[in-house]
Amino acid sequence: MNLAITDVQSRVGIEMLSRSIDLGEDLGAGMVQMIDAAAMERSVNPAVGGNMDIRL
Repeated sequence: MNLAITDVQSRVGIEMLSRSIDLGEDLGAGMVQMIDAAAMERSVNPAVGGNMDIRL
């Protein structure tokens, strides 16, 4: 009985880890898309985001 419970807990842990890895990959792909979009905007409008005006 204890072995069956341990097996179920192990499988659940592995599945949760797998989902966590998948989520991390999805978030990473989203970050890459955002960086690519920013690079595209910079190539179309090179002056955008090049300077910051700060007044205190």
